[in-house]
Amino acid sequence: MSPMSTTLRRAGVVAALSTAGVLTAAGAAFAHVTVHPESYPKGATDGVLTFRVPNEEDTASTTKVQVFLPTDHPVLGVLVTPQAGWTAKVTTTRLKKPIKTDDGTITDAVSEITWTGGRIRHGEFQDFDVAFGQLPDDTDRLAFKTLQTYSDGKVVRWIEETPKGGEEPESPAPLLSLTRESAGGADSGEGSSSASSSAPASESTAKASTASDKSSDSTARGLGVAGLVVGVLGLLAAGFALVRGRNARS
Repeated sequence: MSPMSTTLRRAGVVAALSTAGVLTAAGAAFAHVTVHPESYPKGATDGVLTFRVPNEEDTASTTKVQVFLPTDHPVLGVLVTPQAGWTAKVTTTRLKKPIKTDDGTITDAVSEITWTGGRIRHGEFQDFDVAFGQLPDDTDRLAFKTLQTYSDGKVVRWIEETPKGGEEPESPAPLLSLTRESAGGADSGEGSSSASSSAPASESTAKASTASDKSSDSTARGLGVAGLVVGVLGLLAAGFALVRGRNARS
């Protein structure tokens, strides 16, 4: 094999490995447990949260999912949607500070939901739907810490909270942003609740899905640019090595 062919082959291998590393890192980022939609207005009522659980293991299945709901800013009126093949166990906790509503004073709230009995195999994911009566209006976001148990006994702890404006941790907890109502509406709380109540749950889900698709498109474009940059760097390295080899022979 000529020196030129050897140099180009080595540069190609380096570029391919670098590109594979970028794509592998991106794939790992998409494998987190997440909540959808990613945001709701503060104090929103009568909505649905979907917890998406992908399987990360090649040789084991997910057999248990535990989602912990915050009790310092409780989610009221939680109901679990029946999931074929799975059994849900709902745990409630007495609140340190009762919450007064139009329907009376609430002293207990759901603190944990555990799904067992089913299997999420390699290359699959499962959506778990949870309906709520009302979200809190006194915080900007809710973190739902989650434990994912595999058939081989491994437990992945999705419990790290992403700092505001900071980088996402290695095992982030599913995060729901609570926003103020858009321009033309009231501040938060009652105005947001009315807006949320008047809009069908399906419409809210569709809007959230559109936002998620836009985010995915942006991520895909970013990965495409990263791949092109890696390829160009590989070609530049090959050219540099080729010129260097010619100079050495001269």
